[in-house]
Amino acid sequence: MRSNGGLIGAKKIPNTSAASGLWSTQDVQREVGAGNWITAADFESITTITVGVSGSASETFSSIPQTYKHLQLRWMSRSSGGAYNPIFRFNEDTGNNYSWHYIDGNGTSATSGGGGTQNSILIAGIGGTASTFAVGIMDILDYTNTNKFKTVRILQGADYNGSGAVDLWSGSWQSSTAITSIYCGFSSAQYSKYALYGIKG
Repeated sequence: MRSNGGLIGAKKIPNTSAASGLWSTQDVQREVGAGNWITAADFESITTITVGVSGSASETFSSIPQTYKHLQLRWMSRSSGGAYNPIFRFNEDTGNNYSWHYIDGNGTSATSGGGGTQNSILIAGIGGTASTFAVGIMDILDYTNTNKFKTVRILQGADYNGSGAVDLWSGSWQSSTAITSIYCGFSSAQYSKYALYGIKG
């Protein structure tokens, strides 16, 4: 993958000088060797949460280690109902200190929107069909930095057996406090799994 600003925001990847504009094997080897590319070794599993048949309205990752540069939350989740609109909060903050915006595509049309002064980061637009799994990845950048607000970016999608959707989201928590817990709220999630990873700097 070529990037001007880095891969998931963790390490800067400079432009290649190749005339074709594509990364060569030598480009990749050079950047990996210089520590400018995130590899599998940069990810460490922190913990996982599994939701069984009884379902759950929310789960929380708590006591998150403060030893990484970034966090990544991955999920594969389904709702027992007809709506799948997970929300995320940090450090049990339920105040109107969040904002988000998105773009959604379903193969025939695209929509976009956003919200400011919210009490959570909402990830909607997926799972209009009951018992359909959605998968998502959230990057939580600079989660220990106490000199800036926290930002996240999310990629999420679902297949409805003939149709589907893909979402791109971004969000912000207007707090300079280091993130120590992540609240995940959803509508009667079942047979779902959530995995939290730390990304080394």
